[in-house]
Amino acid sequence: MRFAPLAIALMATALPLTSPAQDTVPTADEQILLKQVQTDKRAIYAQNLGLTEAESKAFWPVYDEYELKAKKLDDRFIALVNEFAEKYDTLTDADAKSMLHEKLKIEKDRIALKDKYTYKIAKVLPAKKALRYSQLETRIEILLRRNVYSMIPLAR
Repeated sequence: MRFAPLAIALMATALPLTSPAQDTVPTADEQILLKQVQTDKRAIYAQNLGLTEAESKAFWPVYDEYELKAKKLDDRFIALVNEFAEKYDTLTDADAKSMLHEKLKIEKDRIALKDKYTYKIAKVLPAKKALRYSQLETRIEILLRRNVYSMIPLAR
């Protein structure tokens, strides 16, 4: 399995997040790079799931729906990291408390979304392929999160 394009896209995505941002919404460059990560993920699933034509017709609409909703969480996360970068030198306890609350809410929402759509995918794919999808999703998520969080400095 090749994660190199995904990792490269992630690294490029994460770099602007560690410097001060002009605003707290994802920039056009961040959106373009996130789109590349999503494209790479799609290729990884296509390569590794070995879907039949009938399975593809059932799987891809559910997957696309999941990714659309996950993108909203990614946008929230990027905005949060950009806010942190912007306030890094002047971070107050109130700012930190608010950011912590949002971080935990995003994580909770991501787990709920992942659970909901993994069950949906398990309904449209054979059990082994649904498990393989879940394993791939977990591996990709861990890789992405590890790389992103390793680039974000700790609050001081």
